[in-house]
Amino acid sequence: MKVLAENKAFGGRQLVVSHPSAACDCEMTFGLYLPPGEGPFPVLWYLSGLTCTHENAMVKAGAQAWAAREGIALVFPDTSPRGPGVADDAAYDLGQGAGFYVDATQAPWAAQFQMWTYVTAELPAVLADFPLDLTRQAITGHSMGGHGALTIAATFPDRFRSVSAFAPICNPTGSDWGRKQFAAYLGTEDVSAHDASLLWAKGVDLPLLVDQGQADKFLDLLKTETLEAVAGPRATIRRQEGYDHSYFFVSTFIEDHVVFHARALKA
Repeated sequence: MKVLAENKAFGGRQLVVSHPSAACDCEMTFGLYLPPGEGPFPVLWYLSGLTCTHENAMVKAGAQAWAAREGIALVFPDTSPRGPGVADDAAYDLGQGAGFYVDATQAPWAAQFQMWTYVTAELPAVLADFPLDLTRQAITGHSMGGHGALTIAATFPDRFRSVSAFAPICNPTGSDWGRKQFAAYLGTEDVSAHDASLLWAKGVDLPLLVDQGQADKFLDLLKTETLEAVAGPRATIRRQEGYDHSYFFVSTFIEDHVVFHARALKA
């Protein structure tokens, strides 16, 4: 494991760390923000969206200021394996930068696109070397990362105290955006375990906050209304008039999300 960069931010430390990944069979990179103090710190995961690396949210979301105030660590994983020997596609929504937080079973993706295992098993083990309290975790994400946050939290409800998302892909089996990637990565197998709306319909009992911009050009693909119909009484789904899919939208409401998770993590 190598610390590639370290910057002081809001009294804490913003790290960029690389390590060899057995799950993805390549070198993986993640961002880790440690707030002021000695720790161990509760952890908020941030899963990024299509085309992003670990760096996008780390630089653009502005979460560190609020995490420092609340005493919470932030983890920014990458969105896929990367490198010259890693399979890719010309489309922005498949291949490198578009891992969709699943374990691929189809060629050429299966050899390295094991992002579910990476985020849920391998990276938590790597994080054990840092001053983190992994008994107190929460998770959030944007777009494809919102899909990942919702499905991972629903699958591991005892691991996470709260979940939130910005413009998440809520019902990928019900739109072209999801059916394409699931067919490529998972073939004809049952993909219901990777559809947040289908999972929440089974009665997931976690505090949930979702923000969706109403000027988002991907509204028809995100299917917010499908999740809202099944999310239950612990869900707050807010529609933000005039906001789009960008990090201007995310950074506007990131304080609300950090505070939302801080309450759950400190309860």
